[in-house]
Amino acid sequence: MREAENRQAETEQVTALALADGAVFYGRPFGAVAALRAGRRGEVVFSTPMTGYQEICTDPSYRGQMVVLTYPLVGNYGIAPEDVESRRPWLSALLVREYSEEYSNWRAAESLDAYLARVGIPGVSDLATRALTRHLRDHGTQRGILRAFAADATIDIAALVAEARAVRPITELDVVAEVSLPAGDARTWDPLSHMARSPRPRVVVIDTGYKENIARCLQARDLDVVLAPHDVNLPQLLAMQPHGVLLANGPGAPEMVAGVVALARALIARDDDLPIMGICLGHQILGLAIGATTSRLLFGHHGANHPVIEVRTGRVTITAQNHNFQVDATSIPAASGFHVSHVNLSDGSVEGLAHYSRPIFSVQYHPEACPGPHDDRQLFDRFAALIDERVRGRAEADMLVGLGGSKLSA
Repeated sequence: MREAENRQAETEQVTALALADGAVFYGRPFGAVAALRAGRRGEVVFSTPMTGYQEICTDPSYRGQMVVLTYPLVGNYGIAPEDVESRRPWLSALLVREYSEEYSNWRAAESLDAYLARVGIPGVSDLATRALTRHLRDHGTQRGILRAFAADATIDIAALVAEARAVRPITELDVVAEVSLPAGDARTWDPLSHMARSPRPRVVVIDTGYKENIARCLQARDLDVVLAPHDVNLPQLLAMQPHGVLLANGPGAPEMVAGVVALARALIARDDDLPIMGICLGHQILGLAIGATTSRLLFGHHGANHPVIEVRTGRVTITAQNHNFQVDATSIPAASGFHVSHVNLSDGSVEGLAHYSRPIFSVQYHPEACPGPHDDRQLFDRFAALIDERVRGRAEADMLVGLGGSKLSA
């Protein structure tokens, strides 16, 4: 019934997407059509994967953004509840060329249209996504306003463009605070808590907008996962007794999370060889923590086909990415002990950092990518191995002390 009502609404309405540079694109609404009466605002970015629209919708890194999907057919496998990456969708709107009303997937519980309508996210179909993508590629990420009108209405384009220009850029918004756990609400991530098992090494994930599959990948490597809100301080973090810390992905500009940067800097300064891994925003946070700078990319990296080379081995992997900022390679202080570990083969931007001697590293892309690619899942194996090495080293030190040997540095 809901979908039939939405389809009728589509035939009666047209959507207009106005960009801050004056360009306008038209389409038809689906999903939460009523939300477009007041308009949706945000930055407009394009993403290139052929699958994964559900994961994109629920990726907190898209908070404050309208996402254009370049693959033309969207919705054909429906929505599977098990595949969400967060507790709710975060994007402002989903923009597609063709929405498929029919879907085929034995795991699907509902259509994309019904899902978006239920969670209050508008979609637009019949949009010239190729022209829009080329425009964003040539002119950069744009602020935009999306609104629905009656099919026979006269649209005041100048007024729409003026509204688009008034949209605040993501660099001025504290979007991490919107997607993170509430202050003081640290919690264990454990969907298998009903199963009895012995204690395992503990990883604290700093929730700046983490994706569920990061936690899944850690747990699959016999690591317990504790989620900490983005405003956790050093004493609170250490009280959780972590064996490793993961700086997660998230939305917005890294300069807007100065508290997390300070936390990362404090962890590095402790010099106790606590393994630290950064992903996406966490990579940028690590860069700022060691004294490097970051800058904004023209249209960002959003997709599942970005080639990245590991500098040390020459190994090339295909990666999933979703970010608008980069660590500036020339700004990395030589005295920091960090070097560029990975490079994007398309534009030469920094895709990874690593310390020469300490168990600290980060990547700009998503090794946990869901639905894929999975080329670099081995980075979680590396992180788990670093944690295991530290745990075993401390256990051996404690054993020597218990036997009356010299106490080793922990």
